Amino acid sequence: MLIAGDVMLDRYWFGEVERISPEAPVPVVAIHRAEERLGGAANVARNVTAMGASAGLLTVLGKDEAAASITRLLADASVTPHLHADARLPTTVKLRIIGRRQQMLRADFESLPAREVLREHLESFRSLLDRYELVVLSDYGKGGLAHITEMIAATRSAGRRVLVDPKGEDYSRYAGATMVTPNLAELRAVVGRWRDEEDLNVRAQRLREQLGLEALLLTRSEEGMTLFTAQGQRSVAAHAREVFDVSGAGDTVIAVLAVMLAAGMDLWDAVQVANRAGGIVVGKLGTATVSYEELFESA
Repeated sequence: MLIAGDVMLDRYWFGEVERISPEAPVPVVAIHRAEERLGGAANVARNVTAMGASAGLLTVLGKDEAAASITRLLADASVTPHLHADARLPTTVKLRIIGRRQQMLRADFESLPAREVLREHLESFRSLLDRYELVVLSDYGKGGLAHITEMIAATRSAGRRVLVDPKGEDYSRYAGATMVTPNLAELRAVVGRWRDEEDLNVRAQRLREQLGLEALLLTRSEEGMTLFTAQGQRSVAAHAREVFDVSGAGDTVIAVLAVMLAAGMDLWDAVQVANRAGGIVVGKLGTATVSYEELFESA
């Protein structure tokens, strides 16, 4: 799989809360441990390799210590890096402070990459397509997929399937993709509020047809998932045993879905496996992965 999109470094500071600050009515967290993990499209790639498949990651990073950490973590995860550097771009970092196993605060550090770097990024994407069987575009709205329309067109011209994890209200950018995988809030922002399941089906199918998609997969948290295709819609119930942290769950779902499809699995069967993977990963803290063994042992 070739994964392209917005990448971030997820930082976790773990500590204990024993008092309230005398300066303001906020808890004081005494930090005793720090952890770094791959986020965004890099988390998708990490989930692909955790399943035993091969992944390449195309993205734009800054030239800073966060970029160095991401490069190291990609190597640890056996992800092939295709990285472009923008010296003016601070690499996106999400810092989470955890106290008593609860997230107390999240601080985001981000900006948009330069246009000329993104143009070079697009040319590299085209040159890499022959080396990969399937493409995943992970859009976090951080500017790394400014040329996503051209990327989708190039992928389909190369005879490859392309799955998109979408962001924002303008889905016309994703026209021609094989599949998009919005969650409830993301789909509602595009098609509006639906009255009931029948109304949802009408709105989702209309969007799928307008964009020329083969499928639209709606992830519905505790309600499971619903797949919309030209053959109709099918739903699968949630598989979560315990919900601890939903961050990064969408990354796991699209990664496992991509791996199963690339391995030749039927679409509906692949959706059910991806649903099971999402149910496992939300029981873990932060951005996490699911291994092939735990996924199929849980079946």
